[in-house]
Amino acid sequence: MDLLDPLILARWQFGLTTLYHFIFVPLTIGMGLVVALFQTAWYRTGHVRWLQLTRFFGQIFLINFAMGVVTGIVQEFQFGMNWSDYSRFVGDVFGAPLAFEGLLAFFIEATFLGLWIFGWDKLPRLAHLATIWIAWIGATLSAYFILAANAWMQNPVGYKMAPDGARAELVDFWAVLTNRVALATFPHTMFAAFMFAAAVVIAATAWHLKRGQHVDIMRPALRFGLWGMIVAFVGVFVAGDQLGLQMVATQPMKMAAAEALYNSACGANASFSIFSLGTPDGTSEIFSIRVPYLLALLSTHSFNGCVEGINDLNALYQTKFAHFGIDDFTPIIWITYWAFRWMIGLGALAAVISVVGLWLTRKSAKRAVPRWAWTIAIWSAPLPLLASLVGWIFTEMGRQPWIVFSLMLTQHGVSPNVPGWQVLVSLVAFTAIYASLAVVEFGLIFRTVRKGPAPVPAAGHPSESALEDAPTTVY
Repeated sequence: MDLLDPLILARWQFGLTTLYHFIFVPLTIGMGLVVALFQTAWYRTGHVRWLQLTRFFGQIFLINFAMGVVTGIVQEFQFGMNWSDYSRFVGDVFGAPLAFEGLLAFFIEATFLGLWIFGWDKLPRLAHLATIWIAWIGATLSAYFILAANAWMQNPVGYKMAPDGARAELVDFWAVLTNRVALATFPHTMFAAFMFAAAVVIAATAWHLKRGQHVDIMRPALRFGLWGMIVAFVGVFVAGDQLGLQMVATQPMKMAAAEALYNSACGANASFSIFSLGTPDGTSEIFSIRVPYLLALLSTHSFNGCVEGINDLNALYQTKFAHFGIDDFTPIIWITYWAFRWMIGLGALAAVISVVGLWLTRKSAKRAVPRWAWTIAIWSAPLPLLASLVGWIFTEMGRQPWIVFSLMLTQHGVSPNVPGWQVLVSLVAFTAIYASLAVVEFGLIFRTVRKGPAPVPAAGHPSESALEDAPTTVY
């Protein structure tokens, strides 16, 4: 393998920078909703603890939002740096959703977030509450436009090829926005984002409750996070089921690769392997734990359904896409197989921890929560994020060798005149910069968590109702 192969290095760079940027995306979306809900609770109940929680988690939200903006800018540069041929091919289609994301959705998000930050003592309470909700709506719109662009790579719609065949031209923007893959991916991504935000709420509150600090404030927030995690996991599961159906309909090779299913199977033979060991080509299975019918049910919603296998699909694609000049249309099977299972397993583990947490913190519990339980709650925070990251690895690696399914191979999208050493230099530079930013990001969040919420007014200070009527400043 050529260590200076521009294609391999460009793929590594885009993958690493994208995954790093995605660390901030779900927390921005999910934490924005958490802050909006806490502020709504303060507005409706008048309890000062909800104001304290709004400001406490609002600081985490703002730190994360700022870092997400910084790292997101690099994503735009990469299209011109390392993927110029791809940019020329998809530019006419991608231009519309990305323009709406930047000029509409992000503009709304940034504008109203600014009003929220500086409007605490300047806007009426209801108007100020509206600003955080509108900012969150802007964030969700931003996510949808980006997901619509990505969905076009998975299932190209609303386009026609240019007369010279050199690029795809947009003919139906509404078809791009209503791409069935985008419609299925969006709720799956949103629920996953709230799972991560709930995990951060759980970890932050558990850190203080383990030390007996801010109990009256942190306990309701902990219960909110635990319930939020469970509800979001159910949403992820239901939305993931619908996304799986769309994946089978548009990219059957990806579903076959998720199960390492080499030969087509129906009914009981279309089983789902929880764990499997075998040869890379699928000719021999050493050991596996399987659930009969489950793959058929997931793929077709029928116990007797049939699922196409890798070998049959590869033979079909060799004929259908012969003009691309390759004879292997399979992704890297071990990556897709294990990424799919890690995605499910990590998300399910986070939900199980939350169920146990609800039981241990119930009002009728006769014993105090053991310290080991608080420790698990704290260290479980990354689980939903890791599940999302490996889920995106599965999504993008399962599409290979296509950069745009059925239209363009990944090897044809890389910049033709950029030597490998230049890509390597930028890869090393971005990795070093991002590592430094990670230290800053997590350091700021950890310091914010340790500091805790602003103190409740002491004796002789304004009461809670008076505090609510008084001007407040931001952080």
